[in-house]
Amino acid sequence: MAGRINDDDVKAVRDAVPIDAVVSEYLQLRSAGGGNLKGLCPFHDEKSPSFQVSPSKGLFHCFGCQEGGDTIAFVMKLDHLSFSETVERLAAQAGITLRYEEGGYNPASQRGERTRLVEAHKIAAQFYVEQLSGAEAEPGRQFLAERGFDQAAAEHFGIGYSPVGWDHLTRFLRGKGFSDKELLLSGLSQDGRRGPIDRFRGRLMWPIRDISGEMVGFGARKLREDDNGPKYLNTPETAIYKKSQVLYGVDLAKKDIAKASRAVVVEGYTDVMACHLAGITTAIATCGTAFGGDHIKILRRLLMDNGTAKVIFTFDGDAAGQKAALRAFEDDQKFAAETYIAIAPDGMDPCDLRLAKGDDAVQDLVEPRTHLFEFAIRQIVSRYDLETPAGRAAALDEAAPIVARIKSGSSQHEVAVQLAGILGILDTQFVVKRVAQMARWARDRGGRGPAAAPERRSQQSYENQPSQAPSGPALNLRSPAHRTERELLKLALQRPELVSPAFDAYGEDEFTAPPYAAVRRAIEEAGGAEQGLRSAPEYLARVREAAPNDAVRSMVTELAVEVFHGKTIDETYAGEQLVQVRLRAVDRRVREVTGTLTRLGSQADPEQLGAVQNELWVLQQYGQSLRNRGADAL
Repeated sequence: MAGRINDDDVKAVRDAVPIDAVVSEYLQLRSAGGGNLKGLCPFHDEKSPSFQVSPSKGLFHCFGCQEGGDTIAFVMKLDHLSFSETVERLAAQAGITLRYEEGGYNPASQRGERTRLVEAHKIAAQFYVEQLSGAEAEPGRQFLAERGFDQAAAEHFGIGYSPVGWDHLTRFLRGKGFSDKELLLSGLSQDGRRGPIDRFRGRLMWPIRDISGEMVGFGARKLREDDNGPKYLNTPETAIYKKSQVLYGVDLAKKDIAKASRAVVVEGYTDVMACHLAGITTAIATCGTAFGGDHIKILRRLLMDNGTAKVIFTFDGDAAGQKAALRAFEDDQKFAAETYIAIAPDGMDPCDLRLAKGDDAVQDLVEPRTHLFEFAIRQIVSRYDLETPAGRAAALDEAAPIVARIKSGSSQHEVAVQLAGILGILDTQFVVKRVAQMARWARDRGGRGPAAAPERRSQQSYENQPSQAPSGPALNLRSPAHRTERELLKLALQRPELVSPAFDAYGEDEFTAPPYAAVRRAIEEAGGAEQGLRSAPEYLARVREAAPNDAVRSMVTELAVEVFHGKTIDETYAGEQLVQVRLRAVDRRVREVTGTLTRLGSQADPEQLGAVQNELWVLQQYGQSLRNRGADAL
């Protein structure tokens, strides 16, 4: 059993490691006056800094969430370490040898688990580096050379090589005092027939560090034809490695990201290397997963939500790269920074671009030019025939909700005008108003009302919470419109493959019953019906979690288990429901515009009158197309 760390040593660690130096490893700090520093709190989401650090007192405190303490408490809370593990980590940084009350100096067996796993990775990284110079690693050195990386580049990024044999690293780490349990927990080894064997064999190795600079995992690139594994193999999820919370290169880039208020997000390890060697020292990449919310939190702390900050995403020009860009856009509004996308004209990634055209071409590539939202809108619009009224109307239906998500009112208006131009819709104000209406509905549903009793799913439970769904007629299952909307939602929850991706382009205003509009919103919050194509149980769980209250959650469950009314549930049946819901929405809008036209009369302003007449013509043409062509017109 490990002994208690000597109190004098704990005090020495506190005194030796300045709190501002430690906190600065995780987030950007600026002067708060009076000798204090401030930054965005890492313990809760906030837009303006309420987290303060007092270097003279060695303390931190957040006036938003009330978290506070000293240097040790900060590291414990943020990295989820025990007291002993935290003191050991800080002592190692300060070069302090700790004493334990029950057993003198600190033997390996008394080290905290996290400390031991990090140390195993550190030793493994050095082992891999040494192997890279051997004869067996020639394919690895050739791989690097072909991509423009010399020995100095390999050393700068700590690249190594894992030998082909079964247990070279495992035996080496055993010799350093690590137990088989520790090797398996670290992810460096895995179970074999006769005990632990190396997880990585015959691969080029990139060490992955967390934001504090600690070694937590590896990315391994396949080199041999007889290697049946994936091209890139990453460390599995462990106590110290969570791929959704790690950014490759962030340890090298964090200071320049904070200083320049700019970050460049690339797709792979070699792209990070190419950018850094080309002078783009703010480049980082995810590690075998999509860029997501936890990655955004890391960047936000470094960028300090500076409104002038920029985040530039680079993606391959192929379909997969474009899809990745659209996924990134889904989280765009979580940034205060401006987000951009950079795609080389010939579709090359930064590594290939540097090799073909040099460092200047890489630097030019990541200059912010195209906003991410503009790229997303153009990708959506490109799927429609804008030469036809029906195509323009359908493109507007899908693109308008995207623009409505832009939080800045002035930016939203500007992009709405831009959308009208992209679509070729002459009535710019119609598009602006459509976007503003959707944004209003979204704001109205942003509040959280009191939850209704789950066993009561009456219409009243929705009407008493107007912020949860757009207002509209009460739920009436005798209504053909409501029956069709209900059937379409059942398809989206139970058989998403029959209605995706068309369903995800439908606005909430196309569902006239507030409960159904609320369910539509929950599906959208969960990632849309497209998510259901991957894992049904996970998809339904996400929709339920996205529901704003128990009434909507209960409705989701009800629709997810209710039988369909149709005898044959196939693409034809699904298409009929899609068309009927869309057609009724178009007819409602036709009646509204016709009423407006009547009110304007013949004495109206010719330009305004022409705009309304144009909208009515577009809607009528689209409605006729839906009647004639059915689902093909969607």
